[in-house]
Amino acid sequence: MLPSKTLGLLSVSPLVHCSLNTCRLTPVFSYQQSPAPWNDFRSAGRSNCNIHSTRSSHASAAATSVAYRVGAAFSAKGRRFNTKHDLFSFDPSRQSSERPPFTGRPASGQDAFFISSIANSSSAAFGVADGVGGWDQSGIDSADFSHALCRNLATTAKDHTGEQKLGARDLLSQAFADVVADKDIVGGGSTACVAVGNSTGHLEVANLGDSGFAHFRLNAVHYDSNPQTHAFNTPYQLSIIPPKVLARSRIFGSMPLRDFPEDASVTSHDVRHGDVLVFATDGVWDNLSANELLQIVSRYMAGFQAWQSSDRGTAVGNELARLTKEGGIPKERENSLQTMLAVAITGEAKAASQNSRRDGPFAKEVQKFYPHEEFHGGKVDDICVVVAVVLDASDTGA
Repeated sequence: MLPSKTLGLLSVSPLVHCSLNTCRLTPVFSYQQSPAPWNDFRSAGRSNCNIHSTRSSHASAAATSVAYRVGAAFSAKGRRFNTKHDLFSFDPSRQSSERPPFTGRPASGQDAFFISSIANSSSAAFGVADGVGGWDQSGIDSADFSHALCRNLATTAKDHTGEQKLGARDLLSQAFADVVADKDIVGGGSTACVAVGNSTGHLEVANLGDSGFAHFRLNAVHYDSNPQTHAFNTPYQLSIIPPKVLARSRIFGSMPLRDFPEDASVTSHDVRHGDVLVFATDGVWDNLSANELLQIVSRYMAGFQAWQSSDRGTAVGNELARLTKEGGIPKERENSLQTMLAVAITGEAKAASQNSRRDGPFAKEVQKFYPHEEFHGGKVDDICVVVAVVLDASDTGA
């Protein structure tokens, strides 16, 4: 395990100024002789964590071979959520060498996602990235950064030909290097939560910043990731710092924040038939808790009998493989279980973000750190959700 980094810290002064409800901060750190740990700042809801490598304490024996059925949904801030168009369905196991991975740019604001098979195998890579809005005040749209990062993540996974297994941090490192080399990306920053799911049932996740994921198994929260933040509303972030911004910060004797893929928290998990994996940007986590996500997931999994209750407890239903196929659910667009889950979570997060009477996780953090702000309700933001349902590949329906 890598040692935790330390940071000499005198003050945290925002490079930009914005309201608590509109964007996150890109901080500038000044040096002090006595260092303070990077994880001194802890949020009230999902606790800050700087663990670089760990394994799920609830790991269970994985299936001999698994497949991942993946769906995504998204909704940009200030746009009405269109459940017929703001979604994407993908079956990595059916992706041929002629079919490229999804590298488009949906109308998801500064949030982005990627889904791809790894080479031509049934293993899959998927995840989300969230462009840090604070860069807007410097005339930079971080959407260019986050969408380019996801495009590179997808193509890197699809083009992987090495003999070594592709790791989540390795995937993130290569994609970030490609963004840095892209002359069209002049600056900006983004969080990232990247997963590599092998056909053996081993899932590795590299999470940098305050996007994250949750692992649900048989009506329970099996794992819930922790965010990485330097201070309140200031997540770890990959970034490109333009020379003019760097020069301006040096005048004040400070350096802009820049984190790297090696700073990501890397966790390993064993997944099995019937598990549900939810990856989301902070537009979800600021408005819904992991237990609230479980309620949504359980409602649909139980409703379609993908999870079934019995005297022995909850078990995986026999129709799971069929439900995750395109057309497995009789709907016009969200016609697979994983896509319907992504749409349901996005819709619930969108509604919660616009509810001024219901205090979400972000509002509770504001009340803790800024008790005189009188901040209540949800936090309006871009939202992006990727849902993967894990199947036993030996199932004839898979």
